[in-house]
Amino acid sequence: MDCALRTHNPSVAIQNSLIYLKPLSKVRAFTVKCSSSSAAPSSGVVERPWKVADARLVLEDGSIWRAKSFGASGTQVGEVVFNTSLTGYQEILTDPSYAGQFVLMTNPHIGNTGVNYDDEESRQCFLAGLVIRSLSISTSNWRCTETLGDYLASRNIMGIYDVDTRAITRRLREDGSLIGVLTTEEHKTDEELLEMSRTWDIVGVDLISGVSCKAPYEWVDKTRSAWDFNINGRSQETYNVVAYDFGIKQNILRRLASYGCKITVVPSTWPASETLKMKPDGVLFSNGPGDPSAVPYAVETVKEIIGKVPVFGICMGHQLLGQALGGRTFKMKFGHHGGNHPVRNLRNGSVEISAQNHNYAVDPKSLPEGVEVTHINLNDGSCAGLAFPQQKLMALQYHPEASPGPHDSDNVFGEFVQLMKKERGKA
Repeated sequence: MDCALRTHNPSVAIQNSLIYLKPLSKVRAFTVKCSSSSAAPSSGVVERPWKVADARLVLEDGSIWRAKSFGASGTQVGEVVFNTSLTGYQEILTDPSYAGQFVLMTNPHIGNTGVNYDDEESRQCFLAGLVIRSLSISTSNWRCTETLGDYLASRNIMGIYDVDTRAITRRLREDGSLIGVLTTEEHKTDEELLEMSRTWDIVGVDLISGVSCKAPYEWVDKTRSAWDFNINGRSQETYNVVAYDFGIKQNILRRLASYGCKITVVPSTWPASETLKMKPDGVLFSNGPGDPSAVPYAVETVKEIIGKVPVFGICMGHQLLGQALGGRTFKMKFGHHGGNHPVRNLRNGSVEISAQNHNYAVDPKSLPEGVEVTHINLNDGSCAGLAFPQQKLMALQYHPEASPGPHDSDNVFGEFVQLMKKERGKA
């Protein structure tokens, strides 16, 4: 086959497949010929040497985004949220708080460090799928044991790339979080997928029961010495903590253990009476996915424990404490997801850069007298921390353990230890 070439050089004239270069003195002619290195198959179809779009993301607003697939195949429905973290995609993939959601990474280049077994935040991936702009064609990290694509495929998690993540992010910021359907199945029509997105809802669904452990267990692992920090001034005493698993991240447990806590992790449905029989020095209510109003059994458990022992709530635990105190929670427009959210500590005026992952927040105006708002999110002024000294209670809406993210808020684990120490001193 012949190739037609074009040029903007005025000294070059093109006629069909001939290129005429016009120097001052004479004209030289070149014939350019192109040929395929291999004969086409009998069907006449030549396979392209690059991957073509084979997936669709259909959003409930009617927009259709064509992309290339990696990881698992099939059809999945979920709520689309965007995460602004620059690193830590493996910790995000294994954060149980993303159950029922497609996570769109705003950082365009994903997969270059592969995955490893040390960065897991739970026993499996609970998110619905991963949406990225560019999938790295190679991995380069001394801890890498597997590529991102193989990792997702082995865990039956769908992913797409070569999609305009900036445009989708702008849409989510303007319209709020949207339900979407991700598919690699060509036989499903756009109309069918759109109907799926408009009939599925994440509000009012108990997602905690699907990510919580099924039986109590002891946690002993600390942060490895090579990665540890804030080691000066820690208490040498040991404190017994019962941690409710609403979707707990392992690094919360590691940080508590590093601060001298002996931890028993219990399921989300564990009775408060059984917890109090264990005579803990404190109780942790962990992070978790979904709507806190969809788990009234957890709110009742929190109510029965408040005031009896020191308690610390993180993320979902913060929201459950808010409801247990008589406050209200509400769904945010697009939530907070990322490792770069500024938070002001109202007690000392300091600003912390925090890791956050939540779609719901506590309405501080609904809280009873005596409850103190200790932190606010500086992006939108939402409540980011609570304390009720009379009830030995503290809570943060964000993740002090990071993973991924900055460590500005790590000393809050020490504050929880001091709360337990103070209570032990009264005995």
